[in-house]
Amino acid sequence: MNATSSNVNTIPERLRVVLTLAHVLERLDRTGGVVGADQYRALVRQLEAALAGPLPAAPLQAILSAHPATGEIYENMNYEMSGLSRSPLERSVATEMLAAQLLHKIARAASRG
Repeated sequence: MNATSSNVNTIPERLRVVLTLAHVLERLDRTGGVVGADQYRALVRQLEAALAGPLPAAPLQAILSAHPATGEIYENMNYEMSGLSRSPLERSVATEMLAAQLLHKIARAASRG
């Protein structure tokens, strides 16, 4: 057994699943791979399920940093508790401002009839 296979075997199974799914999602997002919407949603649901429970913090952060699409999913899953904690502050503020403007615009349109 070489050092690489030995290292892989010490990684907890769920963390390996997260890493594998994150890699697949990143490849799809970067290459524009041909995949149906249902397949994409199924991949994201599997990734969400894998991310749902507790994972070791340092390896999780490394995966999220190396796989931005997975980082966004994780951030959205934990938005209620931590907001846009993985996004740069400027982007987070801009997103919040755009959301507030859109909600205000919708409210105005609804009040007009």
